[in-house]
Amino acid sequence: MAVAVETLEKLERKMTLSLPVDVIQSEVTNRLKKLARTVKMDGFRPGKVPMNVVAQRYGYSVQYEVMNDKVGEAFFNAANEAKLRVAGQPKINEKEASPEGELAFEAVFEVFPEVKIGDLSTAEVEKINTEVSDAAIEKTIDILRKQRRTFSQRPHDVAAQDGDRLTVDFEGKIDGEPFDGGKAEDFQFILGDGQMLKEFEDAARGMKTGESKTFPLAFPADYHGKEVAGKTADFMVTVKKIEAAHLPDVNEALAKSLGIEDATVEGLRADIKKNLEREVKFRLLNRNKTAVMDALVAKAELDLPNASVQAEMQRLLEGARADLKQRGIKDADKVAIPEDVFRPQAERRVRLGLVVSELVRANNLQVTLDQIKAHIQELAASYEKPAEVERWYLGDNNRMAEVEGIVLENNVTDFVLSKAKVSEKSVTFDELMAQN
Repeated sequence: MAVAVETLEKLERKMTLSLPVDVIQSEVTNRLKKLARTVKMDGFRPGKVPMNVVAQRYGYSVQYEVMNDKVGEAFFNAANEAKLRVAGQPKINEKEASPEGELAFEAVFEVFPEVKIGDLSTAEVEKINTEVSDAAIEKTIDILRKQRRTFSQRPHDVAAQDGDRLTVDFEGKIDGEPFDGGKAEDFQFILGDGQMLKEFEDAARGMKTGESKTFPLAFPADYHGKEVAGKTADFMVTVKKIEAAHLPDVNEALAKSLGIEDATVEGLRADIKKNLEREVKFRLLNRNKTAVMDALVAKAELDLPNASVQAEMQRLLEGARADLKQRGIKDADKVAIPEDVFRPQAERRVRLGLVVSELVRANNLQVTLDQIKAHIQELAASYEKPAEVERWYLGDNNRMAEVEGIVLENNVTDFVLSKAKVSEKSVTFDELMAQN
């Protein structure tokens, strides 16, 4: 087999393949003979169908199958021989003119790029850090208390205040016409918790049981209901019940109800602090990892293989459709989603993947089994039965692969931070929790 490789543009290559006709015909004949031993056709006993009849019925499909297999095999062997790292699937077409006794094909494909990573000692990375303060612990305790609050009905002459649970009927109209989602009966919400728009809560605050009020409500321009976004509605609300909230005391009973092993107030705070520190650690790691990856990509030079970008765009598109389907969107598979909206994200993913792979290869940053196990143990530590969680991870190859990917990124992050110019910045616990 004669092979020639031509560079077309950047990462695009063209390869010419030649296959002997007799090799193709020999394989076709062998497969037809094998098929004839098992094929069933009306008028013939199994295994007794004449070869010419088998060839007439199945010859074209077998020929097509053999051609695909042999050309694919030839391409694979030629690419290995030429030490080419092929990106995506090649486009293979038969040439019109071929030497006598041979079939010639042209394969157009892309190769993975050469990745050049600049001097990481000149890269600048902002690394943030956060401490779990007493205020953060107290705020978490308040959240846990609110999750376990009880309610009792207020007297009819007592006005609604923040923290109360209100049961209301309401109806909204725009230009005198009702709209979807603008009406409800026996609707409950906690006043002051931000469940309702500010104008709605302001109107309800101070009302008493049995009272009604009409008020204007301007929907924000970015409101999730597009049919009312940016419009002003007239609402009428009637308060049917007001209930006062009662928070549990911070005591041993609360600690016990939360399953704290050391069921004391001190044990509760210690357990909360441990969990918050674990959450802070993972959030800091993810935030600093993103900063490192941005700096790493900025120091790299490479061309992107379009085949890889297209494949990533398709994965993102499929993920978006799956998300729509999970949300209950009807005919999610038919929703028109332009592929190009995913291009920037796809290009970043492909670029980052290639750069990380090169950095790992060049600096021996591969993941060890001990690192994977240590990470799984850390993940499992926040659960009630860590051993079961560890078995859950270790018993599935896909989950293990996900953990390996995370640990690999951690190795890359640590390596870049050891080389780059790192500036430290402290942020509050609330600031860190608010970041996406």
